[in-house]
Amino acid sequence: MQLSYLNEPSVLYNLQYRYRGDMIYTKAGPVLVAINPFKKVPLYGNSYIKAYRSRSMESPHVYAIADTAIREMIRDEVNQSIIISGESGAGKTETAKIAMQYLASLGGGSGIENEILQTNPILEAFGNAKTSRNDNSSRFGKLIEIHFSVTGKISGAKIQTFLLEKSRVVQCAEGERSYHIFYQLCAGAPASLREKLNLKRAHEYKYLKQSNCYSISAVDDAEMFHVVMEALGIVHISKEDQENVFAMLAAVLWLGNISFTVIDNENHVAPVTDEGLNTVAKLIGCNVGELKLALSTRKMRVGNDNIVQKLTLSQAVDTRDALAKSIYASLFEWLVEQINKSLGVGKKCTGRHISILDIYGFESFEKNSFEQFCINYANERLQQHFNRHLFKLEQEEYIQDGIDWTKVDFEDNQHCLNLFEKKPLGLLSLLDEESTFPNGTDLTFANKLKQHLNSNSCFRGERGKAFTVSHFAGEVSYNTNGFLEKNRDLLHFDSIQLLSSCKCPLPQIFAFNMLSQSEKLIGNLHRSSAADSQKLSVATKFKGQLFQLMQRLENTTPHFIRCIKPNNSQLPGLYEQGLVLQQLRCCGVLEVVRISRSGFPTRMSHQKFARRYGFLLLEHVASQDPLSVSVAILHQFNILPEMYQVGYTKLFFRTGQIGVLEDTRNRTLHGILRVQSCFRGHQARSYLRELRKGIYTLQSFVRGEKVRQMYVELLCRQRAAITIQTRIKSRMMRNNFVKVRNASIVIQSVIRGWLVRRCSGDVSLLIPTKKVEAPKGSESDQVVVKPSVLAELQRRVLKAEAALREKEEENDILHQRLQQYESRWSEYELKMKSMEEIWQKQMRSLQSSLSVAKKSLAIDDAERKSDSSDWDINGNYLGSKGSESNGLMTGSRTALDREMSAGLSVINRLAEEFEQRSQVFGDDAKFLVEVKSGQAEASLNPDQELRRLKQMFEAWKKDYNSRLRETKVIIHKLGSDDGGSDKARKKWWGRRNSTRV
Repeated sequence: MQLSYLNEPSVLYNLQYRYRGDMIYTKAGPVLVAINPFKKVPLYGNSYIKAYRSRSMESPHVYAIADTAIREMIRDEVNQSIIISGESGAGKTETAKIAMQYLASLGGGSGIENEILQTNPILEAFGNAKTSRNDNSSRFGKLIEIHFSVTGKISGAKIQTFLLEKSRVVQCAEGERSYHIFYQLCAGAPASLREKLNLKRAHEYKYLKQSNCYSISAVDDAEMFHVVMEALGIVHISKEDQENVFAMLAAVLWLGNISFTVIDNENHVAPVTDEGLNTVAKLIGCNVGELKLALSTRKMRVGNDNIVQKLTLSQAVDTRDALAKSIYASLFEWLVEQINKSLGVGKKCTGRHISILDIYGFESFEKNSFEQFCINYANERLQQHFNRHLFKLEQEEYIQDGIDWTKVDFEDNQHCLNLFEKKPLGLLSLLDEESTFPNGTDLTFANKLKQHLNSNSCFRGERGKAFTVSHFAGEVSYNTNGFLEKNRDLLHFDSIQLLSSCKCPLPQIFAFNMLSQSEKLIGNLHRSSAADSQKLSVATKFKGQLFQLMQRLENTTPHFIRCIKPNNSQLPGLYEQGLVLQQLRCCGVLEVVRISRSGFPTRMSHQKFARRYGFLLLEHVASQDPLSVSVAILHQFNILPEMYQVGYTKLFFRTGQIGVLEDTRNRTLHGILRVQSCFRGHQARSYLRELRKGIYTLQSFVRGEKVRQMYVELLCRQRAAITIQTRIKSRMMRNNFVKVRNASIVIQSVIRGWLVRRCSGDVSLLIPTKKVEAPKGSESDQVVVKPSVLAELQRRVLKAEAALREKEEENDILHQRLQQYESRWSEYELKMKSMEEIWQKQMRSLQSSLSVAKKSLAIDDAERKSDSSDWDINGNYLGSKGSESNGLMTGSRTALDREMSAGLSVINRLAEEFEQRSQVFGDDAKFLVEVKSGQAEASLNPDQELRRLKQMFEAWKKDYNSRLRETKVIIHKLGSDDGGSDKARKKWWGRRNSTRV
C-alpha cells in the first residue's frame, strides 16, 4: 500500500476501495493481504500465470508470492515456505490451491504436477466440513512440501497433516455437517456400489441427521463424488482399494445406527442384532458375536487374571463412537500415506522445496471445546513465528550487524504461549495431568486451572466449567465439557483386537498402525514409564507435531499471506470495517507495514553480493576484497546511500533496490549467453556440415553397393522368370495341343461313325449271324449280338452325335470370330495402305519440289558458266570504260557464285535429310505392320506406336516444309539478283555493240 499517511482509517479505506473493485489482494510490506470475495473473480487462469511468470504484471497476487518463492529458491538455494493464515472462512484453502496451481504450472513438465493438484479434492472431501462460519472449513491442518529438481521442475511432493477433528464424525452442531465425503457417498454412489455397501440416504444415518443439514447451496454432492473417484484414480489408488475405502466409510455410518438394550438391573447393555450390526460386521469382515462383545464388554487385567466387565449404556455408546472415530482417523491417515507414495520424490530431487502451510484459522464460537482450544494454540504458535521473523529477528539482525536503526515496538504473544506450554503449571501440562487420573472429571480440571493460573494475565476463570484465554486475536471462552475424554482419546484394546481379527485388509492395517505408533511414541517419550500405550494424550501428540512444524519452518524463508474475512454472512460485496479492523490488529499487519517501510527487507552477505554481481565491474576492481567490490558496485550503479546500509557482514537494501542489480545482471548474462549460443551454433553447424558431407559420401558408397547387389539379384530373377515363363508357356502349348488333338480324334471318330451309319442305312448290319450246316447228329452254331450290347452302342452313338453338334456350334462361333478378325484386319490394312499412300504422295510432292529446285539451280549455274566464258573470249574488246564495268561485273559475279553455291549446299542437305527420313519412317511403319499382323514379336503396343510415329512424321513434315519455304525464298531472291545482273549485262552488251558499229 503506497499511502502518504499510515494509520488505521487510511488502511481500512484503501482495502475497502480495492475490495469494491475486485482487487482483493493488497501488499502490506512483505505480507500479502487477501480478502475473501465470496464469489468468482477474473484474476486467475493461464493468461495471468503467463503475465506473472514474465513479470509483465506487478500488481499484488498469490501468483506473485509463489513466483518470488520459486525464484528465491533457485537463486539463493534456500528452502521456501508460504504460510497462509487467517480466521475460519477467510479463504485459506482456496488461496493454498491457487498457489499450488501456479507452482504446478511454473515447475510442470514431469507429469506429477497434475497428481499434486488432484490431491485437493481428495483432502477436501475427507478433511473439510460445513460449519456455521464456512461452507468448506478445513478441519485439519496440512503442510505440502513440493520438491524441485536442479532445473526447477517439480520432482515430487509430500503431505503432512495435523489434528483431524475426529469428534465431528459422531457429533455435529445444529446447521453444520460432518465431513463432505459421507454426503457425497450417499448421493453419488452407483447402484452396484450402493447394493454392495447397503447404502441408504444421508437422513437415514444417526451420525448425519443430528444437525438436520444435508446439503450446501450451489454444491452438487453427487457430482463431487465422481470428481473424488477420478482424483483417487489419478493418484494411483486402485479400484479395489477405493471400494475398501468406501466400505470403511459405510461401516462408520452404520456404526452410528447400532442401538443397545438394557439386559439387567445394573444398566448393563448389549447391542441389538439388527441391520446396523450385521452390516457393520459384513463391511469390516468380522464375526457378529465378536463385534457385540467388543461393543458391550471390556477386558481388564488384574494381576494374572483377565476380568470381563460389562458396559453401561453411556460406556457402550462411548466405545461405539470411539471405534467409529478411530476407523475414520486411521482411514484418513492411510489415504495421506498412499498419496505420499504416489507423489514420491524422484531421483532428480535437489533437496530444495517450497512448503505451503494451510492450517485451520483462529476460531471463536459461542461454545468452544477441545478442538478450538488446540486450533487456537496452533495459531498462537504461528503468530509467534510471524512475529519472530518479521519483528524480533529483523531488529536483532540490524543491531548485531551494526547499522543505523530505530527500534519499532510491537505486540508479542509470548505470554499467551507461556500460558499454554509452561511446565508444570501450563494449560497443556495440567490437562495431561488431570487426564491421567482415573477419577478426573471436566469440573476438577476447570477448578485446577482456576487454582493455579488465576494470577496469569492471559487467563481468567469463569463460573462452572468455563475459563477464558486472552489470545492475540482476542478473548475466547472455553467450556471444559469433554476435554478429558477427547484428550485421552481412548480406544480400548478390545476394539483394536477386533480390527486386527477382521478379514478385510484395511482394519488390519489400522490396528497394526495403532499399536506400532503407540509403542514408538511411548518408547521415545516415556522410556522409564510403565504406563499403558493408550495414556499418550492428544494434546501431547499435537504439541510434538507443532514443534516439528515450527522447526521445519525456521529452516525456510517464509512468505506470509494473511487472509481476511470481510463479513460473517459470507456475502459478496459486503465489507464490515469493524470485523476487518479486528483481524488486521490481530495479525499485526499495521506493525508489519511500519517496520518494512523503515527497515531493510533485502539483505545479502558481502561475499555473496560480490560473487553475484562482481563480474559487472572491471577486472582490477573485481580482484579486490568482497567489501570493496560491493561498495564499487553500489557506486557504479548510483544507488543512493539512504537506500542501503553496509553492515559488518551483510549489505541491507530497502524494498526494490536489489531489483535494479538483478535486471542488469540478467541482461548481461542474457547477452553472454546469446554470444555463446551464436558461437556454439556456428561450431555445431560447421561440424554438422562436415558430418553431413561424410554421411553423404558414405551413403553414396552404401547405396551404390546396394544398387549393384539389387541389380545382380534382379538380373538373376529376370533370368529365372524367363526360364519359368518358357517352361509354363511350353507346357500350356503342349496341353492345348493335346486337347486339340483329342478333340480332333473325337470329331473324326464321330464323323466316321456317322459316315458308316449313313452308308449302311440299317443297324441290323451291325448284328452278324452265321448259320453253318452241321453234320447230322450235331447242334447248329449261331453267333448273335446281345441286346444290352446293342443298346450300349446306340447310347454311345447318340452321345457322339450330341458332342458333334456341340463341336459344330463351337466351330461356327469360332468361324464367326475369325471372320470378325479378318474384317478388322482388312480395315486395318486399308487404313495402313491409305496412310502409306498419303505418306508416298507427300514424299513425292517433297521430292518433286526438290527436283525442281535442283533443276533451277543447275540451269542458273550453267548460264553463269556460259556468261563467264563469253566474258573471257570477248575481253580484248573492252576499252577503259569497259574495263571498269568488266571489273565491277566480275566482283558481283564472284559474290553471286558464292551465294548460289551456299544455296545449292542447303538444297542438297535437305534432299539427303528427305531420303533418310523417308527411309526411317518407311521402315518403322513396315515394322509396326509386321508386329500388328504377328509376323514379328516385340513388347510394345503397335497402335500406340503408330500414333506416336504419325505425330513424329507430322512434326517433321511441318518443320521440313518451313525450312523448304525458307530455301525457296532464298532461291527466289538469288534468281531476282541474277535477273538484275542479266539486265545490266544486256545493257552493257548493247553499248558494246554500238561502239563496235
